[in-house]
Amino acid sequence: MDTVSKANNHAVRAATGAVIATVASVVPVFLLGGLSVFMIRELHISPAGLGGLVAIYFAVCAVASLPAGRCAERYGAAPVTRSGIVLAAACMAGIALLAHSYAVVVAFLVVGGIGNAFGQLGSNLSLAESVPARRQGLSYGVKQAAIPTSTLIAGIAVPALGLTVGWRWAFGVCALLALAALLVVPKGKARAKGGAGERDAKLAALVVVAVGACLAAGTANALGTFLVGSAVDHGVTEAAAGLVLALGSVFGIAGRLTSGWVADRKPAGHLRIVVVMLAIGAIGLALLAAPGQITLVVGTIFGFGLGWAWPGVVNFAVVRLNPSAPAAATSITQAGVYAGGCVGPLSFGTLVQLTSYPTAWAASAVLMAVAAGLMYLGTRMLASGEKSLAGTVLPAPR
Repeated sequence: MDTVSKANNHAVRAATGAVIATVASVVPVFLLGGLSVFMIRELHISPAGLGGLVAIYFAVCAVASLPAGRCAERYGAAPVTRSGIVLAAACMAGIALLAHSYAVVVAFLVVGGIGNAFGQLGSNLSLAESVPARRQGLSYGVKQAAIPTSTLIAGIAVPALGLTVGWRWAFGVCALLALAALLVVPKGKARAKGGAGERDAKLAALVVVAVGACLAAGTANALGTFLVGSAVDHGVTEAAAGLVLALGSVFGIAGRLTSGWVADRKPAGHLRIVVVMLAIGAIGLALLAAPGQITLVVGTIFGFGLGWAWPGVVNFAVVRLNPSAPAAATSITQAGVYAGGCVGPLSFGTLVQLTSYPTAWAASAVLMAVAAGLMYLGTRMLASGEKSLAGTVLPAPR
């Protein structure tokens, strides 16, 4: 087999492993959202309490993100990714077997949050090392498509397991599937010491992008967490609400793949794609505030297909601007995503409890529009860095 074929095969294995590892790492929190209608009844959790659980999970992800990025740079992608998968599986198994109170669910979500941070950053580094630069946009889109894949799994779990054998079985089955993901994590390479401290792009610009990602992720995570409950509140059956969530997930997957494919064909200005996606996603969230089943379906498609399909492009843009330390750099923007995942669902759940679902969706639409503005500002701040790297050929994976 020639060198080119070996490199291509290695890139395919890395992309496949990154997708499966990401699904395994993040599925606990979306399983929680999809099965919330059952858990609320048994564990007596309020909407605000459900938002609090999701907030705790993503708060832990945010705190663990920077250390996870540095661990990936120092020890390599494979061991960090495997650690994340094991922790996520432990989280789901613990909830399935031992969660009989709110506090126990919190404890296992802390474990799952650490696992998600490690799984995400390890996968980011694996792609940066193994996939040629000309295909990285699509590869990150494929990898981030694992997030709506997780919500797809959660949506299917509602009628398939939640309404039949119970929500605990859903967590248990997914825990076993997560452990199976260990078999597809590719062997990485040792990292040079000191790389984690290097940054090629401006830190201030990365922080602005991270704040925009925080707002966008906060509203989008609320979509994944509360869509089923909102649909049921509007008179849709539980099974149908789960299928609407699954439909949104399908469009979220398509949106992430398409945006990554488009990003590969642009030499620079990748964050401008994110700006457009967030602006249209805000329209989708606004539609969820309107009555009617048609607006529910259309708003879900826009919300997932565009408003929650941008993370792959953001990761791609940051990696292109930070080739010497991709995991450390993406850990900054990833921390923003996780912080949004923490604050967004908690705020949304509280607002629902105080007002209504339509009011909460309208507020989310405004915040996503603000996120689009911050991403535009970040684009302007990074413009000089993108121009300097536009003609640079990034090092080929070894």
